[in-house]
Amino acid sequence: MQLRRLGNSGLKVSLIGLGCNNFGMRIDQAQTRMVVDAALDAGINFFDTADIYGGSKSEVFLGEALKGRRERAVLATKFANPMGDGAYLRGGARRYIVKAVEDSLKRLHTDHIDLYQMHVPDPDTPIEETLRALDDLVRAGKVLYIGNSNFTGWQIADADWTSRTGGLERFVSAQNNFSLLERGVEREVLPACEGFGLGLLPYFPLASGFLTGKYHRGEPPRQGTRLAAWGKRGEAALNDRNFDRLEALEHWAEQRGRRILDLAFAWLLGHGAVSSVIAGATSPEQVQANARCAEWILTPEEVEEVRALVA
Repeated sequence: MQLRRLGNSGLKVSLIGLGCNNFGMRIDQAQTRMVVDAALDAGINFFDTADIYGGSKSEVFLGEALKGRRERAVLATKFANPMGDGAYLRGGARRYIVKAVEDSLKRLHTDHIDLYQMHVPDPDTPIEETLRALDDLVRAGKVLYIGNSNFTGWQIADADWTSRTGGLERFVSAQNNFSLLERGVEREVLPACEGFGLGLLPYFPLASGFLTGKYHRGEPPRQGTRLAAWGKRGEAALNDRNFDRLEALEHWAEQRGRRILDLAFAWLLGHGAVSSVIAGATSPEQVQANARCAEWILTPEEVEEVRALVA
């Protein structure tokens, strides 16, 4: 498993990261341990969770699974999504951040978080207040690096300017929905990451499973799949245009002796700004399959050729 720098920082993360949103929701503590074991065995060092995942169980389960080998992991978590009712159980205000980080540290059984990410923007709090609070956490050693998630291009630019002019810690990463079928970040977020030196961390790289080939034209999503859980929204994704794209991508991959799963990861990793692709898993077999995808990375020319197939 190769490592890449996370943006312009000194932090190095595995090309494939493990998304831990299934911990505490779809799998229990014992299963989490097996998934984490498989990830470490495959050379994956980047573990991405959030305080809100699994009602906080994800952090608890991940912390337990990493006991005794914390040094092998680059541990990333997030704050800002609602953790209950009330103004001070969400967002980017200093009062909440100070509490949120202590809660996450306790659940994760660690004294520091490698990458602390703002899960969603907070329109009610000036970004300078958020960045000053995060800067204090870095200076205290509780957080090593900071990142954002679900920011727009202008919000990334605004945060970077605020940090630079105020002498504050800068965001080193941006985590956004990015896949062959969801390419909205190409308009602003990807150029912002390239311009300001942030490492892009795509989530939902398989378009919620659509790019695995598990869904079929004219059939409703099977129970237990992510698109089935999304109800009408999930069914709407199973349209003829997307299946036409899927078939074109499958044909392109098959001509090169590869699977659509391999192509989904290889295309994302072909972007220089992408540091690691975050992929969830509920079994060791899934982890191993995802990790093998790091063996193939498209050239810039191939990236453009594939992009034309889904335009």
